[in-house]
Amino acid sequence: MGEGSPPAIWNHLICEMMVRDYPASLAWWTGLVGMQPVFTRPAQKLALLQHPDGAQVMIYERDGDWETGTMEPPFGRGAVIQVFVADVAAVHARFSAASHAFYVPLREKWRDWGDRLGGQREFLVQDPDGYLVMVAERLGEAALP
Repeated sequence: MGEGSPPAIWNHLICEMMVRDYPASLAWWTGLVGMQPVFTRPAQKLALLQHPDGAQVMIYERDGDWETGTMEPPFGRGAVIQVFVADVAAVHARFSAASHAFYVPLREKWRDWGDRLGGQREFLVQDPDGYLVMVAERLGEAALP
């Protein structure tokens, strides 16, 4: 039986990640990223985590199911999990205070969106299993140069 109620709103896409050490991953996602467990299955070592700004991810300790290939760190090769927040500087400060290594340091990035530019302030880190995580704050849009 799960603990807590499932969220009233489930995002239309939720990244579900297998982890090696559930307590370590849970601490990383809650302590550094700032997410909170909204639904757990303790016997399965599973948690649906939600950031106050709305992002959702699910973590669960590996149990041999759904593994489509060899699982060796870093996990998630070829994928980037993006977590959008309202205040990226606050999240960045928690990572800095914990002396966590940055894969890409905090930066402002403007990308071509076709007919305009989209901007965000972002940094990238790896979680305890090596999943690449981008934490970003939208800056708005601008005209193409």
